[in-house]
Amino acid sequence: MNTPQQLQHIPVLLERTLELLQPKKGETYLDLTAGYGGHAGKVIEAIGDAHFATLVDRDENAISALEPLKKRGACVIKTDYASAAATLNGQGESYDMILLDLGVSSPQLDIAKRGFSFMQNGPLDMRMDQQTGFTAAEICNKASENELVQILREYGEEPHANKVAKAIIANRPFSTTTQLADVVGKVYRGRRGKIHPATRTFQALRIAVNQELQQLQDTLLLIPNLLRPDGRVAIISFHSLEDRMVKRFFKEEQEAGYEARLQILTKQPISGAIDDVHNPRARSAKLRAAVKIK
Repeated sequence: MNTPQQLQHIPVLLERTLELLQPKKGETYLDLTAGYGGHAGKVIEAIGDAHFATLVDRDENAISALEPLKKRGACVIKTDYASAAATLNGQGESYDMILLDLGVSSPQLDIAKRGFSFMQNGPLDMRMDQQTGFTAAEICNKASENELVQILREYGEEPHANKVAKAIIANRPFSTTTQLADVVGKVYRGRRGKIHPATRTFQALRIAVNQELQQLQDTLLLIPNLLRPDGRVAIISFHSLEDRMVKRFFKEEQEAGYEARLQILTKQPISGAIDDVHNPRARSAKLRAAVKIK
């Protein structure tokens, strides 16, 4: 079995992210979703000192992978990014660069026991921090049909939310990823499209388990406070719900008249499908960036 250290994580849209963040010697950097350090390592090379970097992640394996950067002086914080942003803002901290990479990392997908992937059999978990919170299995096994329909519609944009919810109710209890994927697949029998039938269901459950949209909303509100004048923020999202939130927030901040705090750097999102074609997991990525107005 592959260990987290053996599994390779290729950072998404690395070069374009660096172009937008424009790291310079002596600048400060906040990576709110540092993961396995792919983006952070390159930024630290550019700023010249790991002591100027603050790296956040709630995944235990990611925290272990960040140890080399911590030994070089980076501040490493194990918590969810919304909590970190709130704490740092409360402490009056500010940065020249902020990065949010909202995707699930390759090691999280590739380690079956994490339960993120319907392509591998594993416990139906999906928690980014496996020490806290409820699992995807608990949602499937305990939620009412109406609650499941709401989760599937809002977080997965699942067109057959009612049928999938009924199938989940009829076939529970669930304990593994393949159990759930098989049940959803039967709902879609004869109607398969370009994506796997379970894709939207797994996305919806993952978002619900990790409170991803609330995390993003809470953090976006703090970004302008956490940026120094001329500070840059880059956000990589992986589904339309996140991208719409980022797009709307940047637009509102730019169009606030005299109270405007951000200026958009990306008129259109940079697509991983176009700019990162050699990384298959980048195909749904969208990168947006903004700079803080003085």
